[in-house]
Amino acid sequence: MRYGYYPGCSLERNAGAYQDSLLAIAGRLGLEFAEVDDWNCCGATEFIAVNRMRAYALVSRTLALAADQANARTVGGNGRAPGADHQLVAPCSACFLNLSKVDRYLGDSPALAEQVNRALAAGGLHYEAGSVRVRHLLDVMVNDVGYDKVAAQVTRPLQGLRIAPYYGCLVVRPAFQGAFDSPEYPTTLDKLMRVLGAKVVDYPLKAHCCGGHMTQISQDVALELIRRLLKNAADYDADVIVTLCPMCQLNLDAFQQSVNEHFKTSYNIPVLFFTQLMGLAFGLSPAAVGIGKEFVDARPALAKLGVQAPPPAGEAAGPRGARGKRGDHTLPMPRMPEKRAVAKSGSPRILSSRKNRCVPGSRSISDRAWSTPKV
Repeated sequence: MRYGYYPGCSLERNAGAYQDSLLAIAGRLGLEFAEVDDWNCCGATEFIAVNRMRAYALVSRTLALAADQANARTVGGNGRAPGADHQLVAPCSACFLNLSKVDRYLGDSPALAEQVNRALAAGGLHYEAGSVRVRHLLDVMVNDVGYDKVAAQVTRPLQGLRIAPYYGCLVVRPAFQGAFDSPEYPTTLDKLMRVLGAKVVDYPLKAHCCGGHMTQISQDVALELIRRLLKNAADYDADVIVTLCPMCQLNLDAFQQSVNEHFKTSYNIPVLFFTQLMGLAFGLSPAAVGIGKEFVDARPALAKLGVQAPPPAGEAAGPRGARGKRGDHTLPMPRMPEKRAVAKSGSPRILSSRKNRCVPGSRSISDRAWSTPKV
């Protein structure tokens, strides 16, 4: 089964373990992914609120490239021919949402499509809504690969491991291109983890929001949202929280120590991607599926399986959960505008302006700088 593939910025950076584990298990499941050449950032969760037209054009560019490259792979180049080549898989939940949303909106609004294609024409591109079907990786795993084929690959069942399945809020709703699970209480990830032999605990908050980039905007709000999710998992004695979204994994993992400091709690629950658990159940080594790149130590949990895992990423830099300062080449996070200073004339001015850099993949367009929104 061959699909178009859009990794997005996160899988090239902080969620590298997600991509490592996916590529490690893909061949065993008969999956082949053709990465979109020259893809660009999807704009994450904020850009559409900053400049609607630029955001739609940004996403449409990737859709147009995916469609053109799928056409080239199709015998005869007959464009809209059905088949997996014209399906674009996005493991990142935010990327999945943006790609499917823009495709849907372009189809619903001819006026919007005309404006977007006018922008794409500057780069010699054009996109017709519906040319590509956008799908999340979980959807492909459970509905195309199927539970039986996954079960056939299990050589190291995850017996004794208590897992809280966390879907987040972007994958199962609003389902712009058709739902593959319940929008309020999804179960596909639960079933997949049971196929791997794990004990899936009840997790009522499984489709609640992790806060997204709220960690960069309001610490109190962000940490409370994360605390609720951690507490819910701890209440059901989960050994591991398993997720399918880079943003969710980042928040629950990297900010877990911040939650403990803020609320005087002591949560210590590793947060892993579902593909990492699949790889472990398939008998792959922890290193092969990116174990050790997380901040919260996964070794105590995986010891239940008799698996010896490497130490977590944060341990080398200091106490567990500590986060080093981001370098210039890490995934950019949104920042609030600089505080205003009042000039002698009494008129406000910005002390300095920041530019967030869109970090594309290794085969993506060159870096672009977007100015901080005017305030």
